[in-house]
Amino acid sequence: MLGSALEDEASASTSSLDLPSMIAISDRIRRRSELPRVRTMSSSHPTGGEAIELPVLSSIVEDNGVGPSTVHVSGISTAAASIVTLGKTDDVEAPTPSRLSYAEGSSAPALTPAQRTAFVRNSRIQFFALCYSFFLEGWNDGSTGPLIPRIQRNYKIGFAIVSILFVTNCVGFLSGAVMNVWLDHKFGFGKVVVFGALIQLVGYAMMAPGGPFPVMCVAFIFTGYGISLQNAQANGFVGNQQNSRVKFGFLHASYGLGALVAPLVATYFSTAVHWSFHYMISAGIAVSNTILLLVVFRLRDLDAVMADAGQAAREAGESENLYHQIMRLKEVHFLAVFSLIYVGVEVSIGGWIVTFIEERRGGGASAGYISSGFFGGLMLGRLTLMWLNRKIGERWVIVVYAFIVIILEITVWVVPSLVQNAVAVAFIGLLLGPIYPILMNHSTSILPKWILTGCLGYISGVGQAGSAVLPFVTGILSSKFGISALQPFIVSMISTMILIWTIVPKHRHIE
Repeated sequence: MLGSALEDEASASTSSLDLPSMIAISDRIRRRSELPRVRTMSSSHPTGGEAIELPVLSSIVEDNGVGPSTVHVSGISTAAASIVTLGKTDDVEAPTPSRLSYAEGSSAPALTPAQRTAFVRNSRIQFFALCYSFFLEGWNDGSTGPLIPRIQRNYKIGFAIVSILFVTNCVGFLSGAVMNVWLDHKFGFGKVVVFGALIQLVGYAMMAPGGPFPVMCVAFIFTGYGISLQNAQANGFVGNQQNSRVKFGFLHASYGLGALVAPLVATYFSTAVHWSFHYMISAGIAVSNTILLLVVFRLRDLDAVMADAGQAAREAGESENLYHQIMRLKEVHFLAVFSLIYVGVEVSIGGWIVTFIEERRGGGASAGYISSGFFGGLMLGRLTLMWLNRKIGERWVIVVYAFIVIILEITVWVVPSLVQNAVAVAFIGLLLGPIYPILMNHSTSILPKWILTGCLGYISGVGQAGSAVLPFVTGILSSKFGISALQPFIVSMISTMILIWTIVPKHRHIE
């Protein structure tokens, strides 16, 4: 499914490069600016003006360069000997990651089928590694909700104190978002993403023994920091791909898969004697994630990694301070605030819905499975609603989904039925799911390519901070007004999210 979807998306971008079939339509096409001008010396046109002559092009030869894409024209065939060339052959830009040259007498492209196959294989392996990293991120976020009641009982703390875990997680996320720009510029993609995986592993190693509550809080800083770096680098990598729309959908669906599986395991450990052993499983996954990222990317920078998959290098940007370039873009801040609210809403529902069901709807320990239903819907929405997103339009579909989610949240708020609430929460996840991939894809269309990784790192880092800020606010409200405050708070946040989306620019602004 992934392979076919990516190939279908890629075919649209490569179909325009079928130059031999275009040339077969006509041997000569007259254009004004792209090819050398010629002058007709025939006596039959003594007063004729200049004519534009397109030479007959021979077969295509591909040169796997990584520089700017150009098409070199050779093998000129004229219609008459009276044609005199007045200028040199110009380079014509072609929207391909490789350099295409047209050489006389050539019949086969330099890029062999074996090389194409290798590029596709490398691209899929790289993408799988990043999807696995996002699976672990979803596992992390999906683990907290079912374990919150057990953590409260174990440390004998209330809503306000247990919410400190979200605060320390926020510190890690924001630190990673700020440091990502400098780290990426200094060390490159491969080193930063592996470093983030190692830091996340350290956090899980600190959690597994179930030590004092302050140690748990510090461990959440480590996991937040590591996840923030990996999230930023993965989003930047996919944003630089040609078929980013489909890849963003699958990448963030991997997050949903991890968040779907984690509550199933965490719910079991929430009633086990050694509840913190859940984080031993998390540490095991983190070890495999670190090894996979190290083996696949081999600590190389983004351009080198993309070259392995036949992708073009990034645009060259200005030499001024990267932080200044990013922070002066108002689009980045609009998108970051939207991301903060969205991710905060997502994690607040997945994290606190278990407590809501247990206290307000009489659910038992199995209420943790409702969190799995929410994240399962999140995953399915990111995979199955792509066609609807395109049909309605990605800008308007977010508004439609958000309004339906508000209605469903109100039913969870006022309908005292455990079954209805569980079903509604699953549909809320289904409709919330596509919003974040759409946000990331829209970001790639309005932000400069040369600072795209830094911009997406900032947006996703602030968004991940929302996964700590809004659940913390929910905990504070719950300690004062009860867990019933969850639903009106979520409704107000989604309404704010709609308002922010209306002021996000539609197109890239070029200064």
